[in-house]
Amino acid sequence: MSIITRFAPSPTGFLHIGGARTALFNWLFARHMGGKFLLRIEDTDRERSTREAVDAIFSGLKWLGLNWDGEAVFQFARAPKHREVVDELLKSGNAYYCYCSQEELAAMRDQAKAAGLAPKYNGYWRDRDPKLAPVDIKPVVRLKAPAVGKTVLNDLVQGTVITDNNQLDDMILLRSDGTPTYMLSVVVDDHDMGVTHVIRGDDHLTNTFRQIQIYQAMSWQTPEFGHIPLIHGPDGAKMSKRHGALGVDAYKAMGMLPQAMCNYLLRLGWAHGDDEIIPTEQAVQWFNIEGIGKSPARFDMNKLLSLNAHYLRQTANDQLADEISEFLPKDVSEKLKEAGYRQRAVSGMDGLKQRAKTLLELAEGAKFYLLDAPLPMDSELKSLLNKAESQEILGKLIKLLESFGEWNESSLHSMVKEFSEGLEVGLGHVAKLVRAALTGSNISPSIFEIMQVFGKQETLSRLRTKY
Repeated sequence: MSIITRFAPSPTGFLHIGGARTALFNWLFARHMGGKFLLRIEDTDRERSTREAVDAIFSGLKWLGLNWDGEAVFQFARAPKHREVVDELLKSGNAYYCYCSQEELAAMRDQAKAAGLAPKYNGYWRDRDPKLAPVDIKPVVRLKAPAVGKTVLNDLVQGTVITDNNQLDDMILLRSDGTPTYMLSVVVDDHDMGVTHVIRGDDHLTNTFRQIQIYQAMSWQTPEFGHIPLIHGPDGAKMSKRHGALGVDAYKAMGMLPQAMCNYLLRLGWAHGDDEIIPTEQAVQWFNIEGIGKSPARFDMNKLLSLNAHYLRQTANDQLADEISEFLPKDVSEKLKEAGYRQRAVSGMDGLKQRAKTLLELAEGAKFYLLDAPLPMDSELKSLLNKAESQEILGKLIKLLESFGEWNESSLHSMVKEFSEGLEVGLGHVAKLVRAALTGSNISPSIFEIMQVFGKQETLSRLRTKY
């Protein structure tokens, strides 16, 4: 059997982190099994669905590298097919017209509550003669669901889950205005798309029991279901914005790498022994549904940042120079197109990426390689550089550097250290002055690495600059 999975988001907002993890699990399972991963946009909520949200979903999936097979399916466009299935269910006696008014339905719910029962439709029109139908009510179409017995779900994650059929009412398949409901549309689309495995959040568990009844009514093959626990915050509470329940685009804007994001999402609810660093290629080889845990995963921003820092260090310097471009002001990023400035940034990445956790931090750290002197700096550093004592120290150092031949990190370190000892001011103080003059900051990689990257001419030029 060819495995087919799908991701079916509603385009009513951004691609949130929970949805991204669901997409990742479906994608990995399909790729691991040599099957297909399909995308369906469930845009039946016409008032809330937007083109911007659709574009955000496409963009987020592409950024994560979760390429789907074939064209994306738009659910709303398939409404005629959904209505055809309703006609089939009516003809087979597995569905019926219901003419209850809103007032009658409200009375049913109140009556059930008063009796201590779950508020639900009581099947009033289930077996009544349609000739008795009121002329002023446009009917809905309801599924004639099994009233007795049990519906059994052999869930791939949760195990065997059973519900009594008397807990489920005859759900609406077609509204009075002729529009299909979500519950019907999902089943018809999954069947027509050949979906074999539905992996989704466990908040859909109740929906699944209802959807199984539609499959049974149509005598269709039911796909296998796996309901994954939702993501919680570090405190164990339901995930919210304060925990990091943001859109994938927000994490991209923070400077996360897509491979780090996929690795982190994978470990939010799936495990392979004690492995923490699992590149996407390895994840495809290892992924199985058995590795999905039954307990909610807890989101931890610090772990995500740590993982992102690891992937930054593993990324080629030339690629990082490209990646930081969008995090820099336009006039600064343009410098990356010039060979000299670009080479500085690339050469300086080794030191920069050891200190950064995000591309945003990396871009901020790399700015001084792309800016010309005089550099922007705070008043405290300016004041330090303008002191007569500081100018005297830098002046002496410049003279030594002008005649210094071995321009490499190790030799420069030895020379400046010896120079500092001779002045009896300490290497730390001299390094602070040099760092301020070269970078405009008091935080940076090793000044000797920076001097090597800049080369002799640029280093001397910056040290001579007056602020």
